[in-house]
Amino acid sequence: MSFNLKKIKNVLTSNWYVTRWVRLGFAIFLFSQAYILQDWMFIVFGAFFLIQAIFNLGCCTNSCSISKNGY
Repeated sequence: MSFNLKKIKNVLTSNWYVTRWVRLGFAIFLFSQAYILQDWMFIVFGAFFLIQAIFNLGCCTNSCSISKNGY
């Protein structure tokens, strides 16, 4: 199995539009709530939004992927 590090770096560092920033912020909020409230179920939801933000995924099946122009 061969990983193309340049492609991975490109996905992680490009196309950071408002929706990705909102998902990242919401994930951080959920992680902080999990810590403050000691309700660890928030970590599952936070991880879901964090993965969506980092890898620029729209849905679980990626059928409604985010457009490249940011709208």
